[in-house]
Amino acid sequence: MDLHHQKRSSFTGSLGFVLAAAGSAVGLGNIWRFPYLAAKDGGGVFLLCYIVLALTFGFALLTTELAIGRKTAQSPLTAYKVINRNWGWLGMIACLVPTIILPYYCAIGGWVLKYLCTYITGGGSAAVADTYFTSFITSQWSPILWFVIFLGATAFVVYRGVNKGIENYSKILLPVLLVLIIGIAFFSLTLTHTDENGMTRTGLEGLAVYVIPDFTGMTIKKFFIILMDAMGQLFFSISVAMGIMVAYGSYVKKDTNLGRSVNQIEIFDSLVAFLAGMMIVPAVFTFMGPEGMSAGPGLMFVSLPKVFASMGFAGNIIGVLFFLMVTFAAVTSSVSVMEAIVSSAMDRFKFTRKKSTVVVGIITLIAGIVVCLGYNLFYFELTLPNGATAQILDVLDYLSNNCLMPLVGFLTCILIGWVAKPKCIIDEMTSSGHKFGRQRLYVVMMKFVAPVLLFILLIQSVGIFKL
Repeated sequence: MDLHHQKRSSFTGSLGFVLAAAGSAVGLGNIWRFPYLAAKDGGGVFLLCYIVLALTFGFALLTTELAIGRKTAQSPLTAYKVINRNWGWLGMIACLVPTIILPYYCAIGGWVLKYLCTYITGGGSAAVADTYFTSFITSQWSPILWFVIFLGATAFVVYRGVNKGIENYSKILLPVLLVLIIGIAFFSLTLTHTDENGMTRTGLEGLAVYVIPDFTGMTIKKFFIILMDAMGQLFFSISVAMGIMVAYGSYVKKDTNLGRSVNQIEIFDSLVAFLAGMMIVPAVFTFMGPEGMSAGPGLMFVSLPKVFASMGFAGNIIGVLFFLMVTFAAVTSSVSVMEAIVSSAMDRFKFTRKKSTVVVGIITLIAGIVVCLGYNLFYFELTLPNGATAQILDVLDYLSNNCLMPLVGFLTCILIGWVAKPKCIIDEMTSSGHKFGRQRLYVVMMKFVAPVLLFILLIQSVGIFKL
């Protein structure tokens, strides 16, 4: 075991680790899913639920996974077995999540690259057409080509390793990402637009819709739906229950103050999610009114190009900056998803990093091509237990996010809360002589609150329990 410890690479310092973990957390989920959920769920009410959950529920799960990783110095596939030898199977489920996510995440990453290229070449006006997005994803070769480029970029960073790859690129991409998000968010607030009916709307009015809680017509049922949405979003946002934070935790040096790092990741992530909403919601509200908010996941590829087009000449520049920023966010996240699988193969099969990256890359390539063909060659319509109509990408998304992630989260709570006991995590958090703030909150969350919330989320997601 000690030999393994010596060989394991690690982040050079806590800044590199926090930026890499935050980069993992800041992905398409924050920029694409967060604003549309906030718009759907009464803006401020959703924000409020999200922030409270991030500081309690998110904090407990994030702390647990990072501590498991550092304590065992193992990737998700093998780490749980070290915590309790009868629980090795949980590592297999945890490792299955990123394996399912990576192919379709890279496919969506390819869509983002395609749009970035469209805006760079000045074709932003073409992207406005309602049929543009659909005709792109249903065409046979184009989505595959962009997917391959995106997967190649992801594999390149992972192939280079923890320091030269993940840490170095995170240190460059994240600050740039933050500057771009802040710039576009504040630009959004300066917008004004008068529609055909002579109604003038401003970005600041859109901001009010986004941040001020609207409790009109709020029922317990409606509040509960918002709470569950916020909790589902949190998984996405902080990268828990998919083995990523266990893998990243395993590269953290023993003398790093893990508690402080957890706080920094939470703050960074919530800030970016908030700014992403501030960037998108006011802009969509200004140009498309309250109706434009209900675009759902199509918000980024269908509604936003229309918003950019209405900005005139500046729109194309903002379009380039926006999709560049989304590309950075998508790459830092897909790198972490791939790292969770690659490090698992290294620990379990004793592969070198290079061999592991190549094997995972080839499997993802095949699966990703199938995902891309899901909109033409392999097209079908399937109704999911939660009522949504799905193609291949949606089925994989549903399996990973609605079924497996709440399950992994729930089982982790049982393992740490009741089997191994919270003390094993608390000991790891304080092992370097640092204090573990919110310790009482942590114990209550892991033993009682989180498992109950996760169980409800799980039975609701799989359609057993209808709200």
